[in-house]
Amino acid sequence: MHTQIKICGLKDENAVDAAAKAGASHIGLVHFEKSPRHVELEQAAALRMRAPASLKVVLLLVNAEPGLTAKAIEVIKPDIVQFHGSETAQWLRTVKSTANVEIWKALGVRDAASLKNADEYVDAADFILFDAPAQALPGGTGTRFDWSLLTEHTHKLPWGLAGGLNADNVKDALMQTRAQLVDTSSGVESAPGIKDVDKIAAFCQAVRDYDNH
Repeated sequence: MHTQIKICGLKDENAVDAAAKAGASHIGLVHFEKSPRHVELEQAAALRMRAPASLKVVLLLVNAEPGLTAKAIEVIKPDIVQFHGSETAQWLRTVKSTANVEIWKALGVRDAASLKNADEYVDAADFILFDAPAQALPGGTGTRFDWSLLTEHTHKLPWGLAGGLNADNVKDALMQTRAQLVDTSSGVESAPGIKDVDKIAAFCQAVRDYDNH
C-alpha cells in the first residue's frame, strides 16, 4: 500500500523542492484571491515548471468564472484541476470535455448524508477530496471532520482525505479511513501561507511509517 500525499497551498520554490524531496506525490497551487495561499497565474506557472516529473501539479480553483478557469489551465498547464467551491457536476463535465486535465472535486463533510453528495459527480470528476466543511474560506482552515463517517461509506470514485491533517494525526487518520490520498496545507505551515520544510518532511515520513507498518 502506497498512500499518495498532496502538499497544498505552495507559494515558493523552497516548498516545491521540499515536497519533492520528502516524497510527496502531488502539490497544490491555489488561485483564489481571498486565500493566504493565493498565487498569481504567472507565479503558479513558474512553480509548475519547477516541479519535477515525480510531482503531479494540482491547480485549485474556487467558483472561478469560465474565462478565468480556461486561462488558468492554459497558463499553468496543471496535471489536475481541483474545484473547491460549489461547482456543479455539469460544470465539471464541461471543463473535462474541453481541457486535457484530470478533474478533482472537494466536498465538505458535515454528516453521513453529505458524503452522498459525491455520487452526483461520478461521471464528472475523476477523484473526490473529502474535506472539513467550508468556513470563512473553503479550505486550509486546519479543522477536521469526523473521520469515522468514512468507515461505513461505499465510495463510487477514488478519493482522498483533507482537513486538519498534520504529522501528528495523519497516521491515525489513515488507520481509521484507509484513504488513498492525504492532503495537508495548514498542517505543514509555520504561519498561514508559510510552508515549513521540516513539517513537510515530518508529514511525509508519518505517511510512509503508516504504509510500512
